[in-house]
Amino acid sequence: MPTGSTKARALRELIDDFLGERLEAKLKGLKADAPEYKRDELRQQYRRESWIANAARRVSQLQVVTHAIKATHPDAKGSNLYAPPSTLPSHPLVGSHLLGEAFETDVVGNAAALDVYKFLKLEHDGKTLLERAREHDLALAEAFTEDRAEGEEWLRAFARITEPPDRLTSHAWAKQCYWLVGEDPKKDSEYHLLAPLYSTILAHELYQRVSADRFSEEAKAARKARRDGGYSEIGYRDYPHIAIQKFGGSQPQNISQLNSERGGYNYLLASLPPNWHAQGIRPPLHVNSVFRRFERRKSVREQVYALHRLLESEPRPNIKTRKRRDRLVAAIVDELIQLAAEIATLEPGWSADPACDLPAAEAFWLDAGRAEIDLEFAERRTHSEWPAEVCHRFANWLNGQLERALPVGDVEHDYWEKHLREQMDELEEVLPHV
Repeated sequence: MPTGSTKARALRELIDDFLGERLEAKLKGLKADAPEYKRDELRQQYRRESWIANAARRVSQLQVVTHAIKATHPDAKGSNLYAPPSTLPSHPLVGSHLLGEAFETDVVGNAAALDVYKFLKLEHDGKTLLERAREHDLALAEAFTEDRAEGEEWLRAFARITEPPDRLTSHAWAKQCYWLVGEDPKKDSEYHLLAPLYSTILAHELYQRVSADRFSEEAKAARKARRDGGYSEIGYRDYPHIAIQKFGGSQPQNISQLNSERGGYNYLLASLPPNWHAQGIRPPLHVNSVFRRFERRKSVREQVYALHRLLESEPRPNIKTRKRRDRLVAAIVDELIQLAAEIATLEPGWSADPACDLPAAEAFWLDAGRAEIDLEFAERRTHSEWPAEVCHRFANWLNGQLERALPVGDVEHDYWEKHLREQMDELEEVLPHV
């Protein structure tokens, strides 16, 4: 192991090279006729002790983070966090905890002070200057200056860049959600208010991997080999329907340093519902109403039972009760729409089967595709008030489920009917030709 002095000399040389390169760039940026005192001022500014003293003051304008709040909203003023993957709990879902020690830290704060962060990212012997500052490496303090006390003070100043503010706060423009941690969802005290933060280190890792998979020379060669029917020693990965979300607009550095390095670009992987396949879905034949099949669904029975229990309890006629009732009715309607969507995947024309005993309105609803191949069916469908009839039959069915134990009548019938019709009007893409 090198002695402290030997290590200090190596670190000092690293620092001097960094400052020398920046000074050279600044000097080249001056006009040819700039007065000599301007050059002298720059040389003084980039003297090691002068620059580090200034950097130690400006470092308070920055914070090294793993989770940044401004990715949620550029004007959010709440706290950012530095939570290395090794400090996070392990679980089977993809998350920041999987990055281990191989992650790039991010930095937020005054963009004009980012040169300080670049300085702290300098590496010697496998460790960055920031890591050495956090470990209170006295060799780095010695590399800074001959004044040991001042060098140690600068170490502490740089180490504080990873520390959160004394008081953690959220903001009105941050994401927030209530999470049930108790047993009773009706009690406010049973919830925690969570403020999830954007994992900027995970987003950066994703961006780098996806970019390599899409644009690296190796990936391009592998794709070309496949197109040409050739052989490639490596495979490649595609990301269908990938999207890009840009943070920060024309000023991506206002979000974070890593966001700036990506030009503000962040990949969004496709999150799509599954495509329905007709396997196992049978047309509703040999039944005089699709509601006979509908009521056999376990989830439908559960929702109807819950609605029955609610109405049977004679709850107070207030907004809370109405919301509970509406949620249950909406769940039943959603189940009906889901059944219709499944049947819609069948080959059009199934309702022409002699075994189809459905009322005309239900056939017009569930076998809409038949109208494109059967002109007589299309004509009858066009001149039919089948949507109103379907909603009427649904209301009759739901009243029938409830009236065995409850006094339901025309008022309830009209409400169920109106609710389904509103949903059918809004979901034309799910129920074609509504």
